Amino acid sequence: MAYFWKMPLTQDELHEGQSEEQASYSMYHFNPDSHVSLGLDQIVGEGSSEIPFYGPAYSHDPEENEFFSDAAEEHLYRVNPPQIPHRDLYFGSPTSHWQQVRVPPTIGFRPSLLSECSDLSVENSYPTYPIGTLYDYGPYGRNNLSPTADEFGSDVQKENKNLNFYIGFEHIDYQYPVFSDDNASGQGMKDQRRNDSKSFLVSSGETYLTNPPRELTIGPVWPSISVNSSLAGWSIQLAEADQGSNESIASFCNGVKKIRDAYPAFDLKTNTGKIWSVTTTLSDEILCKSEFKVSILTNCSSPPLHLTPRGKCFGFLHDYITLYMFLSLQHEDDQSQFNVNQLLQYTYIWKNAVTELSAAISHLIHVFSNSFHTDFQPAKILRSPSCADVDLDPHFSFTVYAAHNIPAAWLKSYKLFFFSCSLTYAGKKICQVKNCKNIPVKKSFFFLANWNEKINFPLQIKSLPNETILTIKLFGVNCVSKNTEILAWTCSPLYQKQKFIHGIVLLSMALYSEPPITMIAPGICDTSLPALVTLQVDFPETNLEFIKPEPEEKRDDLEEPAKECLTHIARLSQKHSLLLLSEQERRFLWFYRSYCNNENCSLPLILGSAPSWDRKSISEMYMVLREWSFSNPLEALGLLTFSFPDQDIRRTAVQQMENLSNDELLEYLPQLVQVIKFEWSLESPLVKLLLCRALQSIQVTHRLYWLLKDARNEAHFKSWYQKLLAAVQFCAGKTLNDEFSKERKLIKILGDVAEKVKVASDPKKQEVLKMETNKLKQFFQEVNVCRLPLNPALVVRGINVDACSYFTSNAFPLKISFINSETLSRNINVIFKVGDDLRQDMLVLQIIRVMDRIWLQEGLDMQMTIYKCLSTGKGQGLVQMVSDATTLAKIHRESGLIGPLKENTIKKWFSHHHPLESSYQEAIKNFFHSCAGWCVVTFILGVCDRHNDNIMLTNTGHMFHIDFGKILGHAQKFGSIKRDRAPFIFTSEMEYFITEGGKNPQRFQEFVELCCRAYNIVRKHSQLLLNLLEMMLHAGLPELNSVQDLKYVYDNLRPQDSELQATSHFTRKIKESLECFPVKLNNLIHTLAQMLATGFAKSTASQNVPQESNMLDAERSIARATILGFSKKPDSLYLVQVVQTCQVVTFVEKSFEQFSKLHSHLQKQFPSHALPEFPHWWHLPFTDLEHKRMKDLNLYVKQLLNGSSNLSNNEHVLSFFLDGSKTDWPEESALVSQDPKSTEQKPGVQLLISYESTRLTILLKHMRNIHLPDGSAPTAHAEFYLLPDPDEVSRRKTKAVPKSTDPTYNEIVVYDAVTELQGRVLQLIVKSKGTFVGAINIQLNSVPLNEEKWYPLGNSII
Repeated sequence: MAYFWKMPLTQDELHEGQSEEQASYSMYHFNPDSHVSLGLDQIVGEGSSEIPFYGPAYSHDPEENEFFSDAAEEHLYRVNPPQIPHRDLYFGSPTSHWQQVRVPPTIGFRPSLLSECSDLSVENSYPTYPIGTLYDYGPYGRNNLSPTADEFGSDVQKENKNLNFYIGFEHIDYQYPVFSDDNASGQGMKDQRRNDSKSFLVSSGETYLTNPPRELTIGPVWPSISVNSSLAGWSIQLAEADQGSNESIASFCNGVKKIRDAYPAFDLKTNTGKIWSVTTTLSDEILCKSEFKVSILTNCSSPPLHLTPRGKCFGFLHDYITLYMFLSLQHEDDQSQFNVNQLLQYTYIWKNAVTELSAAISHLIHVFSNSFHTDFQPAKILRSPSCADVDLDPHFSFTVYAAHNIPAAWLKSYKLFFFSCSLTYAGKKICQVKNCKNIPVKKSFFFLANWNEKINFPLQIKSLPNETILTIKLFGVNCVSKNTEILAWTCSPLYQKQKFIHGIVLLSMALYSEPPITMIAPGICDTSLPALVTLQVDFPETNLEFIKPEPEEKRDDLEEPAKECLTHIARLSQKHSLLLLSEQERRFLWFYRSYCNNENCSLPLILGSAPSWDRKSISEMYMVLREWSFSNPLEALGLLTFSFPDQDIRRTAVQQMENLSNDELLEYLPQLVQVIKFEWSLESPLVKLLLCRALQSIQVTHRLYWLLKDARNEAHFKSWYQKLLAAVQFCAGKTLNDEFSKERKLIKILGDVAEKVKVASDPKKQEVLKMETNKLKQFFQEVNVCRLPLNPALVVRGINVDACSYFTSNAFPLKISFINSETLSRNINVIFKVGDDLRQDMLVLQIIRVMDRIWLQEGLDMQMTIYKCLSTGKGQGLVQMVSDATTLAKIHRESGLIGPLKENTIKKWFSHHHPLESSYQEAIKNFFHSCAGWCVVTFILGVCDRHNDNIMLTNTGHMFHIDFGKILGHAQKFGSIKRDRAPFIFTSEMEYFITEGGKNPQRFQEFVELCCRAYNIVRKHSQLLLNLLEMMLHAGLPELNSVQDLKYVYDNLRPQDSELQATSHFTRKIKESLECFPVKLNNLIHTLAQMLATGFAKSTASQNVPQESNMLDAERSIARATILGFSKKPDSLYLVQVVQTCQVVTFVEKSFEQFSKLHSHLQKQFPSHALPEFPHWWHLPFTDLEHKRMKDLNLYVKQLLNGSSNLSNNEHVLSFFLDGSKTDWPEESALVSQDPKSTEQKPGVQLLISYESTRLTILLKHMRNIHLPDGSAPTAHAEFYLLPDPDEVSRRKTKAVPKSTDPTYNEIVVYDAVTELQGRVLQLIVKSKGTFVGAINIQLNSVPLNEEKWYPLGNSII
């Protein structure tokens, strides 16, 4: 039997406990993870257990520490230990009492360690008696390390305070030993534990104290034994290790303290305590045209002062203004010490056994404290056996002794066990896997698989890289199927601080899972706590150190490679990610590495193409690294991925990151937190960089805190992130940590409320929400104000209960309306979700934000609305709500059942909200730009599950997307059919709104130009985007976890294409999206489903707006229209009198071309209707043309208005007669096409002609104002001829654009082997189904190359 002990009770408490029900188990329960047994628990075995064994254990007072509350909950013991009733006990002192609780054993030790033991049989073995580890830390712990030369130095010295335990047993009947204790509680020892010398002389039944006033009796005694037994045996001296027995952790603590000391509280430059807003660098093109409205509030003036400075007078604050809330470090923070144990509240329990085992225990404690992170260590480090004689070039070998504490449940399913060993570097196996023999489990002190097998790798130790990892897997042979199944695994780096691993090492084994080969790194090796199964490995006692290879000298005798080689290097560099290169391509790059530079290649591709990990290859890599000149700090991001474990390479990358400002670093913080997994220690330069920046910027500290807090949910690197989170909190200081505490409590309350609303029945959800929000009100009464985790600059002081609600989606997210602490500001609305993983949404929004920053730096403002999103824990998080925003689905429902199929739905909605022409045009402009931006970003990232409930519009015209659960082309399916058919969402109703119902068709051309320009700008930064995504491959996101996901984005970016090719490609995608009817069908199905879910009556009752719109349309309906005359101008205008049904008479002037366009639009919209016959030009006589045309037009208008109501009340018809000519597109609208000829009405074609290396390339962009002879819109295509063409082989033909007077093509025509342009003529002929439309001949020797130019189209072929 094995036991652990609770807090001792007084004699009075004992008698109460014997007569009453046993105290609650949870009061004194030690977390199983914090209970570390040394494996002697079942030494009693089948021995007598009539009288139980008892021993003391002192538990520390558990203080609430939220960020480590889950640190030890993921380990092995899942079943609560049973409670043991009180029994009659013997007390050495009448004031102590112990209760026993069963706990399973953990680990054992190799019998060869028990040098003084003659018989370790189960029958003759003795139990272990735990002594609880004592805790009494101050508020910040204590730093026992002397200063080091570097922040993260490797040579540290430890000051220790000794606890000397002299253990001996004399004249004892060992059949019935019990423990005696004279101390009523552990508090006395806690009060005195920091005295300089604490020695306890332990013998049978008596305690000798060098520091009296405390008394403690430890040892197995028998009631009849005299208290004055003589002292026997030897001593075990333990020393406190406040910063842990692990040298790396202790060094990390020391380094963190030194970093914090570099930013003292009195330095106001770095410690202002103000939350500065994030700035965005804007181009002069945007700034010089911008005006900013600034309101200044002062203490001496109640009304705000309003200023409107021009562009360059002020730096532009992109996001929000500074809140002068001070969260700075305090002077007392400078005096604090960093102690991981104190911050993480690790709990360990060590045990000592009987005298015969004491020597082995002493050695075992030494091994245990070296293998795991404990808060104790031997006061005197035991001298290791003399180093074995090794060859000058020894091969790597070691002995796997045993897997201790095999679970009994395994024995029912597996009879034989074996292990395999492998060496890996950057996830690649260095040599063949070594397997051992199959053996059964035997029972010694516990169940163990004892192989005691030596493993020899055919590799010399000196040839192994510094970052080599040893991985050991434990397998079992299934009794039934005879199949081999993996049961557990563990790993360990071979070098720690450049020193080769040696001696006996205990390794915790992760159970029931394959090791994540692509993530094997030191951070995955959790040495904090031993696991259920512990592997004992014996390495030779050597004293070897890693000697870093020196960089090779650069060769000066290199010959210039062929031009084709340089071209191929440049083409391969467009892959941008090492994961996308084939082995052959890597060999090519490495062979020509000396000819690569930052102009034709990238450093990660070259270094990652090295063929091997041997010293020669590493030396060559260092040479390339030393000679490389970075063009941009962000180029080094690729060196921080898993592919580069080399510490020198990673250090170089971090040196480049130091050139980023705090605001720039903030943008890439999620990726930097992820790649901490692949650092070789917590003392790395990257960790130092993050801690330094956290001390410089509260924005960085706040974001880093929540990212680390969320990262603790990762299964394999939990301990790694916990220690770093402790360091961040230490650096933050007390004031900011108090803010973190309030934010954590707020999130916890929101989580409780959301869970209760989620499980409540539908009729009671709102009632439950209102009742539970009282907890939030009480919270704000306690804390007064609290910052929102979404943004530390957002300070709230309460909630508006009436404005809180929930959404009816599957997760039932909450809408919470917080009251802003700024009285002049509106409330802050957020969505709190439980049950959804928001990390993927965070990533997508971050990448979109990066793209938007790129556009702004290039002078292109796409009017992007990018909301904030934060994952605050596993399956929960906050989402910012955008004010005045409506889903497209709601707009469709307001237009009736077939709203998604109508062309004018969006136009009507904006017309209703913008009765003024100026605001209406501003809304079109905002929609124009934002729609183009979201088309580009959703295409590149492959955002799927797009329907009208995931697209939102603001009243100001800004469009944006929400909900990014499906990305990178992982579309939802109906069976085997994809729901998402279009490359992105751009529908005909969006085009209808942009072109104002077809009145301004050239706006569509400008839209295409804007999309292609934005697309090409982003493509120039493909390396950055691919690096950011690659750094997140191991983040555990559901749809970004493979190279194929990365390749999807690469294929959409097409970095290998020229700008002309990319323009042509994206134009095709726009047309595909525009012509994709399944998008509208999907919107219709989704709308109908929503109506059925909410009830049709409810949906029709909410249709007030469309009913009002229908009333407005009725008032605007036309009774008759008559052409009264015409004015003779260069283009004749007809004066039309319009009489509405409400008897309002208006007049409007229209040209014949405008009547013709109206007819063309009606033909397109009503192909099955019988329209009135339009008076085409061939119907006109040669004389009196205008009078005849006026008569025919009057007849046409009369038939049109007296015909079908669908025609007479059509939006085109009403707008044609009632709206007149709306204001032209503003010249200052900053559209892409600024050609002054673009507004002319003459037919024309826009071309871009380039000529390079005998290749002539023509990009046909757009045509304008082309018509068939009857005035209707043609279905036009272009034919190209390069003259002279005696062999008639130069004909090239484009695709036809159906029924458009202003078609867009963006198609490329290429002629090869064109030796010169002199004397060559490019002939372009425009046809529509065989009918001639226009033509032009262009003398190539006189055209401007590489420039977009409009050419007039003639009416005949020359």
